[in-house]
Amino acid sequence: MRGVALGICPDATFVAITHEIVPQDIVGGALELAAAVKYFPAGTVFLAVVDPGVGSMRRAIAAEAGPYMFVAPDNGLLTMVFRQFAPARIVELTERAYALPAISRTFEGRDRFAPAAAWLAKGTPLTSLGQILTDWQKVDVPAPTMEGAQLAGVVVRVDRFGNLVTNIDRQTFDRLASSGAARIAIAYRHLISVVSTYAEVEPGALCALFGSTDHLEIAIAGGSAAERLGLTRGAPVVVRFDASA
Repeated sequence: MRGVALGICPDATFVAITHEIVPQDIVGGALELAAAVKYFPAGTVFLAVVDPGVGSMRRAIAAEAGPYMFVAPDNGLLTMVFRQFAPARIVELTERAYALPAISRTFEGRDRFAPAAAWLAKGTPLTSLGQILTDWQKVDVPAPTMEGAQLAGVVVRVDRFGNLVTNIDRQTFDRLASSGAARIAIAYRHLISVVSTYAEVEPGALCALFGSTDHLEIAIAGGSAAERLGLTRGAPVVVRFDASA
């Protein structure tokens, strides 16, 4: 893919966000992409491919959202990015002049997506790549829910350290923080209160804290919470705010 892109845009600079998404895991890709996007400079073109539908009738798209451009399969991979930056324009990649002459049924990343991203990086207008779309596919990534002094969420991803990253963001958490001290349960196991840093607990201790994406994480100081607890995406997380504590 890089070779194809360099053949079109020799001045391109490549940065790999990750190659560690579990195969076929669209939701995992959507979350990782959204966590990284805002730290890149304006004008960056993101080429994102997690594509279990490769070679099928699913559409290939390019989009302008916020100060960025995106090229991806239309399978929900851009769901979380579009929550941060509402797309200004989306096109289907239909213009064959901006793809390789022969498109593999199993490697559209090389033959369709990489050329489109390179042409965008070279300055080609988005609308030159294909027809404007008014709809696109989404994946279901749940939002946390509040009920009284209780906040319910789920684990949405496991990072490479084994931290269980939830869908509970700091802003939502802070809305209820004045109700009292937070007590957290994950998969119905009770945990200690939220801490600010790993240094506040003993090595090997279970804790909860806000990570680099400002989402609540269940972690083990110096270890893997996912391995210790035997949990993964979808595990329920409940935060109760105790006014008496």
